[in-house]
Amino acid sequence: MSTEAPTQFSYRSQKELTVWNGYPEYKPVKTFEKPETATRAFQYSKYGHAFAYATAESVKVFGAGSQEQWCEIKRPNVIDLWLSPQGSYIATWERTAKLEDGSGSRNLVIWDTKTAEEIASFSQKAQNNWNFQWTDDEKYCARMVTGEIQFWESRNAGKAVWARLKMEGIAQFSLSPGKSPAVAVFVPERNGAPAIVRLFSVPNFSQPLSNKTFFKADRIQVYWNDLGTSLLVLTSTDVDKTGKSYYGENNLYYMAVAGTFDCRVPLDKEGSVHDVTWGPDSKEFVVIYGAMPAKATLFDHRANPVHCFGIDPRNFVKFNPQGRIICIAGFGNLNGTIDLYDRKTLTKIKSFQAPNASHCEWSPCGRFLLTATLTPRLRVDNGFKMWHHTGTLIYEESVNELYQVGFRPEPATKYPMRSISPPPQPIQLLSATDTSVKPIAKPLGAYRPPHMRAGGAPTSLAQREADMAIGRTTGNRKNNSTPVGAKFVSKKKDGKKEAAPVASKPAINGEEIQKKIRNLEKKLRQIKDLKDKQADGQVMEAPQLQKISTEPAVLKELSNLHALA
Repeated sequence: MSTEAPTQFSYRSQKELTVWNGYPEYKPVKTFEKPETATRAFQYSKYGHAFAYATAESVKVFGAGSQEQWCEIKRPNVIDLWLSPQGSYIATWERTAKLEDGSGSRNLVIWDTKTAEEIASFSQKAQNNWNFQWTDDEKYCARMVTGEIQFWESRNAGKAVWARLKMEGIAQFSLSPGKSPAVAVFVPERNGAPAIVRLFSVPNFSQPLSNKTFFKADRIQVYWNDLGTSLLVLTSTDVDKTGKSYYGENNLYYMAVAGTFDCRVPLDKEGSVHDVTWGPDSKEFVVIYGAMPAKATLFDHRANPVHCFGIDPRNFVKFNPQGRIICIAGFGNLNGTIDLYDRKTLTKIKSFQAPNASHCEWSPCGRFLLTATLTPRLRVDNGFKMWHHTGTLIYEESVNELYQVGFRPEPATKYPMRSISPPPQPIQLLSATDTSVKPIAKPLGAYRPPHMRAGGAPTSLAQREADMAIGRTTGNRKNNSTPVGAKFVSKKKDGKKEAAPVASKPAINGEEIQKKIRNLEKKLRQIKDLKDKQADGQVMEAPQLQKISTEPAVLKELSNLHALA
């Protein structure tokens, strides 16, 4: 039994919101009182001090450790909420309504989590929680309006603006983590001018710390390292003008906040950037990029490639909080394969599958990986699983219509990472006979028409064409049914004559034979081209390999046709 304090996680389904202890208990926290009505959202603060959820009638905030209620905000119809990093403030958002004077209602409201006092309110049409942000120490907060970013001291939010950062055409901004906050500002391309990202120190906005300009950027995603000293900027366009991708074009750029270094991250495989993550030490990052199967590469703090993890169908990457293990996986429309790597040796620990998973995250202790199948991504087989870092499944729970699940954030220093340890004994695994979990369906194979189900394997397309060329039935070769147009001849059986069907050969003219020969020769040329590409080291898809395997049957059929000709 572990001597460490258990971790904590929460999940929200159609029927309930509950808080559980993690390994080794995996049981609900007794001090948490479940809401009686359905919940719309829940969230932990960044450092795990506060926990909040919203119902149709109100918003409640609790101390995450003790589950003691801090306040209840009587605000109906809240759709979304987000907490400040230390949990001192909460922002709520509801759908905007038009007032009598034609203006929009103040639907974005900032509250004090200890007293439920309303601190500020704004009108905001879009539901995007990046539009109101706090620094990590909660000393300052910021909000973007047309052409500028407004800053306040957090306690005086909504009152007289404390500082303004003005830039024409601002579309996005992001406050950095860390002790010395900075702000990244993005202006997209306009009138032939390139897009630009500028970094400023808060609150000194007179001179930018760093600039980076680039084309092909309609919007960006910003990835800060934990120290707030560097960031990765993922640019995206809605349309790929080269026509190579339906999903637009991506580029990845590295910027140091101090302005001493910036570059385009060298990605040597064409295609989209699927995922990016920083290591907890803020000195390295992993990128998954390229057309599927994608490539996963580890880079250092100067964007130099350090190690390639291979080319596989993967689109998710995450370090565990202690930085010892890297999870690289393929979710969504991929098959759910998860690879775990030891960062120290860069060797693979284990590969396993979590089919249909749509959510994945590490526990704060860094020893367990949570995967979940959520609604509405998939409305059947919802639930969550806990995997040990050696790839062993130790707990699973089936939950009908599971909408959200997540661990309470805690400092990694609370759970120092040991070396790779053997897995514990499984605590709860759902059996295949459990009615709440459907067993894996046995593959039924390819569809066969009724006239081909009497027995034996169906012939290939090439073989069926050959059969037709020489007048043989295209059905199963063991099929004893009477062919269309058959003539009956008598056979003797026990001294008696019995009628037996005999198929008559249809007449095939020379023109049809030559046409079939030309088609088969074309197939042989295509097969030869595929074999040449395979010899050059090009990876073949399954349909291409299947086509190569038909070469003997095509040659045999061609030989038969030449004999007829």
